[in-house]
Amino acid sequence: MTDTPTIRTLTRRQLLSQGVAAGAGLVVGSGFVAGSDAAWATEMNALKPDTMATLIQMARDIYPHDKVGDQYYAAAVKGYDVPDEVDFVEGGIEMLNEKAQVSGAGRYLDLGWESERVEVLRTIEDTAFFQRVRGGLVTGLYNQKAVWPIFGYEGESYSQGGYMYRGFDDISWI
Repeated sequence: MTDTPTIRTLTRRQLLSQGVAAGAGLVVGSGFVAGSDAAWATEMNALKPDTMATLIQMARDIYPHDKVGDQYYAAAVKGYDVPDEVDFVEGGIEMLNEKAQVSGAGRYLDLGWESERVEVLRTIEDTAFFQRVRGGLVTGLYNQKAVWPIFGYEGESYSQGGYMYRGFDDISWI
């Protein structure tokens, strides 16, 4: 006999009333981070929700794309939300917040301008934490099939018949 996992549901109103705004587009609640429009949310397993919100903002600042929603950045960094990564990630975010305090903000999420956050990121760009997050985002963000249409990428061609029959000879000016 297996236990059926309990699925917790929140209404949009409950989500927004239990959360605290963090950054421009994120709401942090007890055990979750959500988009400010409540269109998406991710539940925390190991990391603090505030840490995840900072990690999502950091990801957006490292690879900024205006048309890519925060939920894709959240999915890209969700792999760090496991017990084995907690010390590494919490330590990295703490370091990031300390650098933000030098800039006059309480924490990284309090920096209102992207240019201010990027300046803080430049101070830690040689650290193992930054390099690992940046490297993980290359595949974590850009390997999401849901992101490909945003960039105009149709995906690999082999499963769709290859390039020979999908536009190879569509050029009319030759």
